[in-house]
Amino acid sequence: MIELIFTIILVLSLIGLSVILFRKIPVLSKVPEPSGDLQKELFLRIKNKTKEIPGLRDFSYELYLQKLLSKFRVLSLKTEHKTGSWLERLRQKNNKNGSKNDSYWEELKKAKDGK
Repeated sequence: MIELIFTIILVLSLIGLSVILFRKIPVLSKVPEPSGDLQKELFLRIKNKTKEIPGLRDFSYELYLQKLLSKFRVLSLKTEHKTGSWLERLRQKNNKNGSKNDSYWEELKKAKDGK
């Protein structure tokens, strides 16, 4: 019963959304596309405003990116080392348990041969 109610709500919502969209398509088609100059101008404004802040006058984006990438590299190396140690422990554990598995297969061979 609840699924039927949710399905009806979903269908009615999709119908309403499509009606609104079809009514607004002509208006949306008349809207001019933004030029790339607007984006560059906005970026320059933001950059100039950040340079006016006292602590950010000598801010270097390249240095910030270099530090960020170095931290990311260290994090990835730590993760790789940790997963490597987990894998090594699992292999050692498997080798210890491997001797038990060998006797299992020998027992199966004996059972198959009827001995």
